[in-house]
Amino acid sequence: MIVMKFGGTSVGSPERIKSVVNLINNETPKIVVLSAMSGTTNTLVKIAGLFYDRKQTEAVAEIDILQNKYEKVAEELFDSNESKNEAAEFIKQRFDLMRGFALKVFSISDEKTILAQGELLSTTLTHIYCKEKGIASVLVSALNFMRVDRTGEPDTYYIREQINRELNEYPDAKLFITQGFICRNVTGETDNLKRGGSDYSASLIGQAVNAEEIQIWTDIDGFHNNDPRYVTNTKAIRELSFDEAAELAYFGAKILHPASVLPAQVANIPVLLKNTMSPEAQGTIISSQTKGEGIKAIAAKDDITAIKIKSGRMFMAYGFLRKVFEIFESYQTPIDMITTSEIAVSLTVDSTVHLDRIVAELKNYGSVEVDRNMTIICIVGNNVMTSKDSISKVFKALNDVPVRMVSYGGSRHNISILTDSAHKNEALNSLNGYLF
Repeated sequence: MIVMKFGGTSVGSPERIKSVVNLINNETPKIVVLSAMSGTTNTLVKIAGLFYDRKQTEAVAEIDILQNKYEKVAEELFDSNESKNEAAEFIKQRFDLMRGFALKVFSISDEKTILAQGELLSTTLTHIYCKEKGIASVLVSALNFMRVDRTGEPDTYYIREQINRELNEYPDAKLFITQGFICRNVTGETDNLKRGGSDYSASLIGQAVNAEEIQIWTDIDGFHNNDPRYVTNTKAIRELSFDEAAELAYFGAKILHPASVLPAQVANIPVLLKNTMSPEAQGTIISSQTKGEGIKAIAAKDDITAIKIKSGRMFMAYGFLRKVFEIFESYQTPIDMITTSEIAVSLTVDSTVHLDRIVAELKNYGSVEVDRNMTIICIVGNNVMTSKDSISKVFKALNDVPVRMVSYGGSRHNISILTDSAHKNEALNSLNGYLF
């Protein structure tokens, strides 16, 4: 059994849905995990926001526009009247459900129900198309097996038990279609794994069924050695270790959701990144194995805030850092980078939701400086910490770039540099020239 996940651009049009079905139409047993059609989730977020603001008329107008889009997709996707009618009825049900929220006080639970509709639509349309083409498939709702616990983390025991129960009901089936992103919470309400969660769904499903391989299909041919949006002539990387891929995903490489590496790594299941638009391309294989040492790739993470706490009370003191970290813990705000001296500690966060309150509490321990609009540039490879010339090359490349922080030695796979976002493009291109 393999797991194949297709992102929003991969199912973003009738033509793309047909291409996906061609890719999955073979005898290999598989579970296909689909995202919503590209652009749908953004529109659903907008609709939910309008309902929150009690702008029911505007929300219903957006619903009408989106329904019209899906009706056109169905008209173009299907040939038979039977398939068109089945799709039209399902589309009507989904959008009538959304219109119903105009008649009640809108809640977080309602928002998550609306956000789930994109995946329910894409999977059902794909399943109907398979039927029309004579391809045997089973549509399995992720709401029947995907669940998060009280902390919002996946309940892996429940997922494993429930999905295998679902699959065992169809012992002769070789093609299962299900949704990424969506799940239920412990109270049974519709919930989700947050944006980008379809990758996470695929990895959790792969772990649950002990898949031979997890394939993530998107619109680029694997991890590149730099960000192709800012750097020309980047190259796809053929092999990465789980640790290297996790660093790149977390620090800005958009091809893979950061959380999706761990379930595959725990189960030691290879992850293959492939390009739906160019399926013949090799892509990137992520596994427990890695070849070669030295720097392999660069990624950048924007919208970073740096916080510096300076205090004479740090000098020769114990417990100071614990008190600082407890403040961030109390506001559930993760820290990305950290550097320390005898009298100061600098750290970075990517969430500013509680920043004002965090800063107010930090001022009890010393003076606080805040720098916004920063970027973490992550240089990743195998044993970059022990490579004799890696760090020297990095600093030579950044000779003309103002560096705010450096994290070196925390991981043997990663050197992280913090700079003002205004210098990101210059830094990425300079590093590309020196390192590759």
